[in-house]
Amino acid sequence: MRENGSHDAMGKLQRCFKRAFDIAAALTGIIICSPVFLVISILVTYQGNGPIFFRQIRIGYKGRPFAIFKFRTMSSVVEEEGPQLVAKCDSTNSTRLERFLRGHHLDELPQLWNVLRGDMSFVGPRPERKFFIDKIMEHTDRYQLIYEMRPGLTSEATLYNGYTDTMEKMLRRMEMDIHYLEHRTLWLDLTIIIKTVLNIVTGKKF
Repeated sequence: MRENGSHDAMGKLQRCFKRAFDIAAALTGIIICSPVFLVISILVTYQGNGPIFFRQIRIGYKGRPFAIFKFRTMSSVVEEEGPQLVAKCDSTNSTRLERFLRGHHLDELPQLWNVLRGDMSFVGPRPERKFFIDKIMEHTDRYQLIYEMRPGLTSEATLYNGYTDTMEKMLRRMEMDIHYLEHRTLWLDLTIIIKTVLNIVTGKKF
């Protein structure tokens, strides 16, 4: 049963199970992937062209800002002229190693720490920057509903809407995220996670 005023299809018990899964899976992932973390950190350090991690402020659950962490895959001058919807990782601003990390989603492994901390979940809307949220809010006030969920590593919108390089795609992604909020279940989360893993393993771009 939904709480008064909430659009969330998940009840309190399901949300507790979801959070418990996030903690257990994130901790397990960090332990299992620790050798990968070490190797990537050494290789990025060996390049000598910048820090290991990329840190950026995003807006999360209940509209609270948090710092998201990734392995750095681009030059720091990519957004010197302002925020970009999609900062392209190519030979003009990234090394072969950095393009490999980005192409295989390995740059997102540090976000397991964000999940463990409670900033994020495995499944939920993409965490966005305030700059772009303000742009979306110029078109609709429905983005406020996104704040009812923790942002996620993956989502239905991530699988089926891809990178959002236009405002039209951002608004469509928002509606997909709201649809997820209004229909989500633990089974749906599991389905999304399995599809995401299969896409990564098979090398499908998303």
